[in-house]
Amino acid sequence: MNKKHSDMENRYMKYFLLLSLFFVFGCSNTKYLPEGDLLYTGASVTVKDSILKKKERKALEKDLEELLRPKPNKQILGLRPKLWFYNIAGEPKKDKGFRYWLRTKVGEAPVLLSKVDLDYNASVLRNYAENKGYFKTRVSADSTVRSKRVTAEYIVQPRKQYKIKEVKFPEDSSGLGKAIARTSRRSLLKVGNPYDLDIIKTERERIDTRLKEKGFYYFNPDYILAQVDSSKGASLVSIKLKIKEETPEKAKIAYKIDKIIVYPNFSISKDTIKYKKEDIIQYNDFTIIDTANTFNPRVFDRAIYFKQGDLYNRKDHNLTLNRFVNLGTFSFVKNEFRTSDSIKNTLDSYYFLTLLPKKFIRVEVLGKTNSASYNGTGINVNWNNRNLFKGAELLTVSAFGGADFQLSGQNKGHNIFKLGTETSLTWPRFIAPFNIQGSSEFVPRTKATIRYEYQNRTQLYALNSFNTSFGYLWKENIRKEHQLNIVDITYVSPNNVTAEYQEDILQDPSLGKVIEKQLIFGPTYSYTYTNTMQKRKKNTIYFNGELDFVGNVTGLITGANIKKNDTIKVFNVPFSQYVKAKADFRHYLKLGKESQLASRIIVGAGYAYGNSSTLPNSKQFVVGGTNSIRAFRARSLGPGSYIIPETTSSYVPDQSADLKLEFNTEYRAKLFSIVKGAIFLDAGNIWLLNADPDKAGAEITKDFMKDIAVGAGAGLRFDLSFLILRTDLAFPLRIPSLPQGDKWVIDNINLGDSSWRKDNLILNIAIGYPF
Repeated sequence: MNKKHSDMENRYMKYFLLLSLFFVFGCSNTKYLPEGDLLYTGASVTVKDSILKKKERKALEKDLEELLRPKPNKQILGLRPKLWFYNIAGEPKKDKGFRYWLRTKVGEAPVLLSKVDLDYNASVLRNYAENKGYFKTRVSADSTVRSKRVTAEYIVQPRKQYKIKEVKFPEDSSGLGKAIARTSRRSLLKVGNPYDLDIIKTERERIDTRLKEKGFYYFNPDYILAQVDSSKGASLVSIKLKIKEETPEKAKIAYKIDKIIVYPNFSISKDTIKYKKEDIIQYNDFTIIDTANTFNPRVFDRAIYFKQGDLYNRKDHNLTLNRFVNLGTFSFVKNEFRTSDSIKNTLDSYYFLTLLPKKFIRVEVLGKTNSASYNGTGINVNWNNRNLFKGAELLTVSAFGGADFQLSGQNKGHNIFKLGTETSLTWPRFIAPFNIQGSSEFVPRTKATIRYEYQNRTQLYALNSFNTSFGYLWKENIRKEHQLNIVDITYVSPNNVTAEYQEDILQDPSLGKVIEKQLIFGPTYSYTYTNTMQKRKKNTIYFNGELDFVGNVTGLITGANIKKNDTIKVFNVPFSQYVKAKADFRHYLKLGKESQLASRIIVGAGYAYGNSSTLPNSKQFVVGGTNSIRAFRARSLGPGSYIIPETTSSYVPDQSADLKLEFNTEYRAKLFSIVKGAIFLDAGNIWLLNADPDKAGAEITKDFMKDIAVGAGAGLRFDLSFLILRTDLAFPLRIPSLPQGDKWVIDNINLGDSSWRKDNLILNIAIGYPF
């Protein structure tokens, strides 16, 4: 009986606190209002029309409400906390300090009735309705006052919406009139559609865009007049498009390209360009005035799409500018078209190019932390030389180093140190035995790379890694990108393997794979598609697919077959032979201006054959860590339901496998200022393709879903503009290595228990979003 009474008391106390909260936030927000003024709390729009369908009426009301100004103070669950913070902060004495920050950054000034112009809003609603074809719309406005709060009500009474009866294009015989008439097939003005002023404006811009492709450089949309006749009766309009009489003569002419002049050493700080006769280079259709002999003229031949005598068109205009920008050697690109003084109806095209510094150094500092794995930091120092051979090439020489420290746990003291160097040379074109022409606005590139890395895992082993590659990078458009390495060679050799690690190999033979010599060569390909740059879209996606074809041709020629003990060696090292594919798909759902639901799924598979029985260790899949399943240590999860045996070793060995499935989703929202929050759910695992007698439960089966690990958590992200610092706190919900029936551990969650927190909470600190 006492327990029941206590529960009722707790329930009533919650209700009391909730009501108190509403009272405090509500009453205090009107307490500070200026004398004689009221707090404006919003407005409603009601469309009264018996002809419109309910769905159409609601849509029109929503569109009209968006036009009303000002907007009331922001609400959360009916409360206005930002206004409350503004009021309690009071008037700050200085433009700094806590009170100033609370009032100006956290708080929000009250929106008062004195700032609301009902008549102006009514006229805005009327204009919008009439622009959508609801001619002779009536709008009335009123307000309602309750306890120093006021709301506005607008009643909109539209007439029947006018529809388009006919559309007429220019019928004159001039070149411009004919050009406009030829665009009618794709007109946005359709007979039977509602009259819409915005569509008419868009139609004029569409026609202008088409004319720009036909040489009409000086034309613009304002030269088109749309005459609307609403006297046809039955709520119908006739639209006639015509060329305005005051249109300049030069806007009526289709121009061709005459001279093409390039200034590759233009200085934006000087008004005039000084050059000598010997600085002028004639190359094909171009005149190049290069005062410092900076570039090979072929650079401009590949960048400029116009040729002498071509009809001007906006597409080639923009392609040329984008190519100059994407060369990566110019800080400023300016283009001017001037009417030629030598040939009638032609344009001279001028390109003024300002160089970036030829040599520069860039330093990058990287960092990540996983409280149950490693605390890491790294630094890259890159020296760059632009335009190395006068063809806009980029030479990059890098030195890098890093360290991952294990500060606690079983891996304590087994730190990882990395040191290396890389040299790459990138050409802004395809280098191939045959001619490849790119038609994209983005410059295709050929890249050659040489890289060396030394990795030392203290007390265990060290690895020397050499890599060289040669391949191509190109973009079809802003959304689609390709990378094809026709040569990609990696050689890995062990060094300083400790006695402790040698002894552990006897207990777990799979550890020996880590320190085997590896020779990996073959083509690789990746494809990326993304439309995430379209910020206004509600749904955006990202996709990356990767394919590795390693040692396949060599294995076919040599007939290598490890199953028959017929292993082929190159430089006394068995070469790897496998195929590997990986797909990374991400979806971003925009829920509000500052919130979204981000999801990702990764599927990967590798198959070793011929000269190899397994994938090389460096190419196998892993899960766990800051950018994966955050409730588990990096490389500690899986494969499958495999249980890492308890040994006398002072470290936990890394786990990797042939197959991978991972799913992540997180809700992201802005909390305040630079702080953003997230709650997330991660799931997945890795598996071996074939059974391993030393790893029970590690292979893939038809019941692989029973091996899925699940973790959840929450985090804060600090948007510092130049980087995002991320902190994620996660814990496991399902552990696949536990016995069947005990894998779900939700019932064991006990945040108040220090031992549970120590064993289960994983703090991840990283730079950037996980996906």
